[in-house]
Amino acid sequence: MIAKINLYEALAYNQLKMEHENGQILFTNRIIETTNGHYSVAQLAQSFAPHLIANRNTEKHTLHISLNPDPNDKVSDDKFREMAEQYMREMGYGEQPFVVFKHTDIDRSHIHIVSVCVGVKRFQISSRKCGL
Repeated sequence: MIAKINLYEALAYNQLKMEHENGQILFTNRIIETTNGHYSVAQLAQSFAPHLIANRNTEKHTLHISLNPDPNDKVSDDKFREMAEQYMREMGYGEQPFVVFKHTDIDRSHIHIVSVCVGVKRFQISSRKCGL
């Protein structure tokens, strides 16, 4: 599933999962690092700001992707990282900033990827590539 929603909503949704101990950040790509490895919604949003500022006229700029393996599959964190990186690269978003969250709130672990589909050089990555 891929949803185009507000960046803050997507980050806040995943932050809430972490606060309820049903989620964690598995890894980040092109995200400003913190000294303690913990992130707030505002800190994460800073990494996306250059993309959003350069593309103020773009209405649908946020991606919130959920990758859900079969409940019988036991996927390691390393495999989830590999899946997320490959997915983003093959969809044309490999150079974008993104955050990969792991959720454990249902019968299977799954991941959510939050990113933007706009670049810092005023371009929008084709959503047709993702079937949007």
